[in-house]
Amino acid sequence: MRTHYNTEVSEKDIGKEVQLCGWVNSRRDHGGVIFIDLRDKTGLIQLVCDPNDNEEAWKRADTVRDEFVLIAKGKVRYRGEGLENPNLKTGKIEVVVSELTIENRSLPMPFDLGDEKVNEEIKLKYRYLELRTKKSLEIFKLRSKAAIAARNALDELGFLEVETPILTKSTPEGARDYLVPSRIHHGEFYALPQSPQLFKQLLMVGGFDRYFQIAKCFRDEDLRADRQPEFTQIDVEMSFCNQEDVIKVAEHLLHNVFKACGHDIPKAFERISYDEAMEKYGSDKPDLRYDLSMVDVLDIFAKSTNEIFSSIAKDPKKNRIKALKVPNGDNIFSKRQMKGFEDYVRKFGAKGLGYFQMKEEGLKGPLTKFFSEDDLKEIVDRCDLKVGDVVFFGAGDKKVVLDYMGRFRIYLAELMDIIPQDEFKFVWVVDFPMFEIEEGKIKALHHPFTMPKDLNKDIEEISSIAYDIVLNGVELGGGSIRIHKEDIQNEVFKLLGISKEEADEKFGFLLEALKFGAPPHGGFAIGFDRLIMLLTKASGIRDVIAFPKTQKAQCLLTQAPSEVDSEQLKELGIRIRKTAKEQS
Repeated sequence: MRTHYNTEVSEKDIGKEVQLCGWVNSRRDHGGVIFIDLRDKTGLIQLVCDPNDNEEAWKRADTVRDEFVLIAKGKVRYRGEGLENPNLKTGKIEVVVSELTIENRSLPMPFDLGDEKVNEEIKLKYRYLELRTKKSLEIFKLRSKAAIAARNALDELGFLEVETPILTKSTPEGARDYLVPSRIHHGEFYALPQSPQLFKQLLMVGGFDRYFQIAKCFRDEDLRADRQPEFTQIDVEMSFCNQEDVIKVAEHLLHNVFKACGHDIPKAFERISYDEAMEKYGSDKPDLRYDLSMVDVLDIFAKSTNEIFSSIAKDPKKNRIKALKVPNGDNIFSKRQMKGFEDYVRKFGAKGLGYFQMKEEGLKGPLTKFFSEDDLKEIVDRCDLKVGDVVFFGAGDKKVVLDYMGRFRIYLAELMDIIPQDEFKFVWVVDFPMFEIEEGKIKALHHPFTMPKDLNKDIEEISSIAYDIVLNGVELGGGSIRIHKEDIQNEVFKLLGISKEEADEKFGFLLEALKFGAPPHGGFAIGFDRLIMLLTKASGIRDVIAFPKTQKAQCLLTQAPSEVDSEQLKELGIRIRKTAKEQS
């Protein structure tokens, strides 16, 4: 239908006839001559409909409105001195229309396509219209480019792309499964995969050596800005490898993806241990674009005459006292602000927040009376304080203190506007604990197939060969070396309280596979949607998914989820039971 895309037409085509297709971006009537900005995926070009050139085309143009679909034939000409538009690639030329076809009309738009402040629910209901915007098109162009670059990078390294099942068995992997009832086997269910984890391990047992997939994953969990019920990840697994081998592949992949998207990033990334990340930044996904790191001062506070501090300091294994220095904070924050910071940290379990101000004459603040001059000097040296600095203190249970001080660090950085917005800062977080204890129950921190370093330790001291890749404070992905020996896997299940019967029922196929010569293997997965969100600086993950769902996991476009016909339920052997609330 077209001879060119809009921005393919240039001054070289002046005098030539072209045929173009697209949507009406805008229409203007200037004294009987109608100008139409025609839009296609490449950009805009100006059409001129003049009754002196072609009355039929002009009459048709008079009925045209925004977002009509047009096919236009005409000759390319120079716009003329002083009439050029420097903001358009085609700003020096225009097309004088000789034939105009209105291929389809459009209702008035339910919202202004150029308005960023439109209610998100309206945008999601009419998502196909939102996709017409230049912003959306650029996001999905980049997404496509990134996917192609990822495939090419892994193909170069000898990885095979293999698809794994979408309908699979329900296994405990951390989040709720989406269940699919079987019509043939009444009372039995498939589950949508939370990840291809088990299948990619089986591919290694199958001798595929190097596998990857840009995979759809499903998790029925509470949503937020960077989470969706269905999401995409770049999933990678390899045999006969160690942690270094896997990390090199991930760095090569990310370097190539970013290069394809116009960004030069290092070929190797910084690394810190999980313990260091938690102790310095209060997070296992630290944003290293700025400093504001925490310092441990528990030993100094142990000498305090304040009973609360000295009591906390008696149990250094369970408790923490952390100092967070803000350079020049005394000249940034008012005393009222600093007192108000306590209200912020209390929301996350803090019982209080102390602070010192560094003056010419030394440390000042309500807590100084509890310390000797030597202790105060030690705080100054430990925190590397200069005149004008402020240092905040959090004290109490280790987990609580690290959490709220980590959040407070981010809060202060955002408040002071010190986070570089045009920087990509990667860091590997390594040496994760194998287990965590919640409400007295032992859980796998990553998943139960992660290889432990040494099981002959106290449960909380066992670390794993696991690693996360963090970008600008966002967990981009992660992975681990897997357990490839049945006896180790059984020991891990035992520590997790998973009986042999339960393990056989839920993971029997994997455990059996490990008996048939499973090679050492490991891998990683990178959240593709999060990656694109960071690359495009989108406000949330929904912007980079073609047809996303709301925070209530609803698709406003298709009205899913929705009720289904009673006959369908009958075929599946399912009856819907109303809750007490619905019955009332």
